[in-house]
Amino acid sequence: MAEFVWEARARTGELRKGSMEADDADAVNNRLRSQQLTPTKVKKKSKGFNFSIGSGVSAKDLVTFTRLFATMIDAGLPIVQCLEILQGQTDNKSFATVLRDVKANVEQGSTFSDSLRKHPKVFDALYVNLVQAGEVGGILDTILNRLAVYNEKAAKLRRQVRGAMVYPSAVLVIFVAVLGVLLGWVIPSFKTIFKDLGSKDDLPALTNIVINVSEVFVGYLPLFVLGGVGAIVLGITAYRRPRGKRFAHKFILAMPIVGIVMKKIAVARFTRTLGTLLASGVPILDALEIVAKTAGNVIIEEGIMYTRQKISEGKNMASPLMETNVFPPMVVQMVGVGEQTGALDAMLNKIADFYEEEVDVAVASLTSLIEPIMMVGIGGTVGVVLIAMYLPIFSIAGKIKAD
Repeated sequence: MAEFVWEARARTGELRKGSMEADDADAVNNRLRSQQLTPTKVKKKSKGFNFSIGSGVSAKDLVTFTRLFATMIDAGLPIVQCLEILQGQTDNKSFATVLRDVKANVEQGSTFSDSLRKHPKVFDALYVNLVQAGEVGGILDTILNRLAVYNEKAAKLRRQVRGAMVYPSAVLVIFVAVLGVLLGWVIPSFKTIFKDLGSKDDLPALTNIVINVSEVFVGYLPLFVLGGVGAIVLGITAYRRPRGKRFAHKFILAMPIVGIVMKKIAVARFTRTLGTLLASGVPILDALEIVAKTAGNVIIEEGIMYTRQKISEGKNMASPLMETNVFPPMVVQMVGVGEQTGALDAMLNKIADFYEEEVDVAVASLTSLIEPIMMVGIGGTVGVVLIAMYLPIFSIAGKIKAD
């Protein structure tokens, strides 16, 4: 299936544009005509480099759609009518195009879940499988409400991860910028002053060290820039390879403070996703495969897939989870209790609630710990430079006073 960009005219004469995934251009034309649109241009989207990121549909758009759709289904409205209303209400043109295509597929006889499956960038495997389970069980409104709650919690978790990373990253960028200004402009200015006042050998040792560092920085600045860019490109290239990505994810989990936070986030995501899938009637093997794909960490994904394999061989869930050495013993024990009592989905959701609160505390603690460390680092560096620059001035002032 390929992605096509299209232009078409509505009955009112309005020109509309969008993109659509289909097997060929004829399929796109047929869908547009079924939506009472007259195609004027349909072409396959180029696979060359572009700046588009993601699907253009935010988590908030998806949550709002899911909640409203559940309310309409619960009120007894047909799926096609729900899609038509929601497509007209959304301000997101990309999402409106997707909903229009989903509606056309449903009208042509496809199930709602199969229609969603044609837009994986917007509706992931978790979403589609839950909708399918709701269709089969006749509880689509309940499933959609559950999906909305899940997406809200998942969005909150993503915000926490970004919040934990944005602050230290911003401080680090500021530190590098300040250090660059000091080494590239401030210290050379003092160096000129000191040169006019006397010999470099008369300067204090700390001042000479700082001036030497500045000279190296200024003299080899192009090499530093090229080296930095090269390191970034090399890192990105290595990360895109399975071995490099696995090494990076393993290193993150092994880090003293950040690793603990990342493990708690992984546990919260794993338990919430699996609990939601199991509560919705998705078979455990299918659920574990979906959870593994949404884990966000290769090491966690490998542990989940190992657990899935052992379950397929007839073992329970707790034992292989313990063997992975990824999940905390308390989590494994609670999963074991959930299996024994037949309430695994409820137990997983309780674990998720607990670990989401733990993530709140861990992120706050991480931020409060990083803040003073970085402030001390920046303040200490600037302080050393200032002291090194003013020591000769104090020395000269002392000699003048003595004379």
